[in-house]
Amino acid sequence: MRHKISGRKLGRNSSHRKAMMRNMVTSLLDHEKITTTDARAKELRKIAEKMITLGKRGTLHARRQVMQVVMDKDVVGKLFKRLAPRYADRPGGYTRIIKLGFRQGDNAALSLIELVEEEFTPKVKKEKPVEVVVETAPVEEVAAEKAPVEEIAVEEVAAEEEK
Repeated sequence: MRHKISGRKLGRNSSHRKAMMRNMVTSLLDHEKITTTDARAKELRKIAEKMITLGKRGTLHARRQVMQVVMDKDVVGKLFKRLAPRYADRPGGYTRIIKLGFRQGDNAALSLIELVEEEFTPKVKKEKPVEVVVETAPVEEVAAEKAPVEEIAVEEVAAEEEK
Protein backbone atom coordinates (compact mmCIF):
# COMPACT_ATOMS: atom_id res chain seq x y z
CA MET A 1 0.00 0.00 0.00
CA ARG A 2 1.16 3.54 -0.78
CA HIS A 3 0.06 5.32 2.38
CA LYS A 4 1.39 8.91 2.60
CA ILE A 5 3.50 8.53 -0.55
CA SER A 6 2.88 11.40 -2.93
CA GLY A 7 3.86 11.85 -6.54
CA ARG A 8 3.90 9.60 -9.57
CA LYS A 9 6.86 7.50 -10.65
CA LEU A 10 6.08 7.90 -14.36
CA GLY A 11 8.01 4.71 -15.20
CA ARG A 12 11.41 6.29 -14.52
CA ASN A 13 14.03 6.21 -11.83
CA SER A 14 14.34 9.22 -9.53
CA SER A 15 17.19 11.00 -11.31
CA HIS A 16 15.55 10.62 -14.74
CA ARG A 17 12.21 11.79 -13.33
CA LYS A 18 13.82 14.85 -11.69
CA ALA A 19 15.68 15.79 -14.88
CA MET A 20 12.54 15.35 -16.99
CA MET A 21 10.49 17.58 -14.66
CA ARG A 22 13.21 20.26 -14.67
CA ASN A 23 13.21 20.25 -18.48
CA MET A 24 9.42 20.35 -18.65
CA VAL A 25 9.04 23.23 -16.17
CA THR A 26 11.71 25.19 -18.05
CA SER A 27 9.86 24.62 -21.34
CA LEU A 28 6.49 25.51 -19.79
CA LEU A 29 7.76 28.81 -18.37
CA ASP A 30 9.51 29.60 -21.65
CA HIS A 31 6.71 28.75 -24.10
CA GLU A 32 3.79 29.18 -21.64
CA LYS A 33 2.10 26.01 -22.94
CA ILE A 34 3.23 22.48 -23.74
CA THR A 35 1.56 19.21 -24.73
CA THR A 36 2.30 16.11 -22.67
CA THR A 37 0.57 13.13 -21.06
CA ASP A 38 -2.03 13.60 -18.33
CA ALA A 39 0.12 12.12 -15.57
CA ARG A 40 3.14 14.24 -16.47
CA ALA A 41 0.99 17.37 -16.70
CA LYS A 42 -0.44 16.79 -13.23
CA GLU A 43 3.04 16.35 -11.76
CA LEU A 44 4.37 19.33 -13.71
CA ARG A 45 1.59 21.55 -12.36
CA LYS A 46 2.89 21.11 -8.78
CA ILE A 47 6.41 22.23 -9.65
CA ALA A 48 5.36 25.07 -11.97
CA GLU A 49 3.02 26.56 -9.37
CA LYS A 50 5.82 26.52 -6.81
CA MET A 51 8.18 28.26 -9.22
CA ILE A 52 5.67 31.04 -9.94
CA THR A 53 5.03 31.49 -6.22
CA LEU A 54 8.78 31.86 -5.67
CA GLY A 55 8.85 34.35 -8.55
CA LYS A 56 6.17 36.42 -6.82
CA ARG A 57 8.38 36.72 -3.73
CA GLY A 58 11.07 38.37 -5.82
CA THR A 59 13.88 37.92 -3.28
CA LEU A 60 17.43 36.81 -3.97
CA HIS A 61 16.82 33.62 -2.01
CA ALA A 62 13.73 32.84 -4.11
CA ARG A 63 15.72 33.46 -7.30
CA ARG A 64 18.40 31.02 -6.15
CA GLN A 65 15.76 28.41 -5.31
CA VAL A 66 14.27 28.78 -8.80
CA MET A 67 17.74 28.47 -10.35
CA GLN A 68 18.05 25.02 -8.73
CA VAL A 69 15.06 23.82 -10.79
CA VAL A 70 14.82 25.95 -13.93
CA MET A 71 17.70 25.23 -16.27
CA ASP A 72 17.90 28.48 -18.25
CA LYS A 73 18.85 31.90 -16.84
CA ASP A 74 16.78 33.68 -19.47
CA VAL A 75 13.68 31.76 -18.37
CA VAL A 76 14.39 32.67 -14.74
CA GLY A 77 14.59 36.32 -15.78
CA LYS A 78 11.30 35.99 -17.65
CA LEU A 79 9.71 34.40 -14.59
CA PHE A 80 10.73 37.22 -12.27
CA LYS A 81 10.23 40.14 -14.68
CA ARG A 82 7.14 39.21 -16.71
CA LEU A 83 5.30 36.21 -15.26
CA ALA A 84 5.41 37.03 -11.54
CA PRO A 85 3.89 40.53 -11.94
CA ARG A 86 1.14 39.02 -14.12
CA TYR A 87 0.09 36.76 -11.22
CA ALA A 88 0.71 39.23 -8.38
CA ASP A 89 -2.96 39.41 -7.38
CA ARG A 90 -3.76 35.74 -7.99
CA PRO A 91 -3.54 33.53 -4.87
CA GLY A 92 -2.77 30.35 -6.83
CA GLY A 93 -3.99 28.36 -9.79
CA TYR A 94 -1.52 29.68 -12.34
CA THR A 95 -1.84 26.71 -14.70
CA ARG A 96 -4.67 25.04 -16.60
CA ILE A 97 -4.76 21.45 -17.86
CA ILE A 98 -6.91 20.74 -20.94
CA LYS A 99 -7.47 17.15 -22.04
CA LEU A 100 -6.72 16.65 -25.73
CA GLY A 101 -7.58 13.02 -26.35
CA PHE A 102 -5.30 10.08 -27.02
CA ARG A 103 -1.95 9.74 -28.77
CA GLN A 104 -1.98 7.82 -32.05
CA GLY A 105 0.92 5.46 -31.36
CA ASP A 106 0.37 4.16 -27.83
CA ASN A 107 -3.08 5.54 -27.00
CA ALA A 108 -1.70 7.58 -24.05
CA ALA A 109 -4.00 10.30 -22.75
CA LEU A 110 -2.66 13.70 -23.85
CA SER A 111 -3.12 17.08 -22.20
CA LEU A 112 -2.22 20.66 -22.88
CA ILE A 113 -0.84 22.45 -19.83
CA GLU A 114 -0.72 26.22 -20.09
CA LEU A 115 -0.27 29.29 -17.96
CA VAL A 116 -3.52 31.10 -17.26
CA GLU A 117 -3.83 34.40 -19.15
CA GLU A 118 -6.96 36.14 -17.89
CA GLU A 119 -7.18 38.49 -14.92
CA PHE A 120 -8.11 37.10 -11.54
CA THR A 121 -11.45 38.23 -10.17
CA PRO A 122 -12.12 37.12 -6.60
CA LYS A 123 -15.53 35.69 -5.86
CA VAL A 124 -17.82 37.98 -3.95
CA LYS A 125 -19.02 36.33 -0.79
CA LYS A 126 -22.76 36.25 -0.49
CA GLU A 127 -23.92 38.04 2.62
CA LYS A 128 -26.37 36.20 4.76
CA PRO A 129 -29.80 37.85 4.81
CA VAL A 130 -30.34 39.93 7.92
CA GLU A 131 -33.02 38.46 10.12
CA VAL A 132 -35.80 40.95 10.77
CA VAL A 133 -36.93 40.84 14.36
CA VAL A 134 -40.60 41.73 14.70
CA GLU A 135 -41.44 42.96 18.14
CA THR A 136 -44.66 41.52 19.43
CA ALA A 137 -46.66 42.63 22.40
CA PRO A 138 -46.65 40.39 25.47
CA VAL A 139 -49.46 37.84 25.67
CA GLU A 140 -51.23 39.65 28.53
CA GLU A 141 -51.55 42.87 26.51
CA VAL A 142 -52.95 41.00 23.56
CA ALA A 143 -55.46 39.25 25.80
CA ALA A 144 -56.44 42.56 27.42
CA GLU A 145 -57.02 44.17 24.02
CA LYS A 146 -59.19 41.28 22.85
CA ALA A 147 -61.20 41.03 26.06
CA PRO A 148 -63.15 44.29 25.71
CA VAL A 149 -64.08 43.43 22.15
CA GLU A 150 -65.40 40.06 23.27
CA GLU A 151 -67.29 41.66 26.19
CA ILE A 152 -68.97 44.15 23.87
CA ALA A 153 -69.96 41.35 21.57
CA VAL A 154 -71.34 39.33 24.48
CA GLU A 155 -73.27 42.35 25.82
CA GLU A 156 -74.75 43.05 22.39
CA VAL A 157 -75.80 39.43 22.00
CA ALA A 158 -77.36 39.48 25.48
CA ALA A 159 -79.25 42.71 24.69
CA GLU A 160 -80.59 41.22 21.48
CA GLU A 161 -81.73 38.08 23.33
CA GLU A 162 -83.73 40.18 25.82
CA LYS A 163 -85.64 41.84 23.04
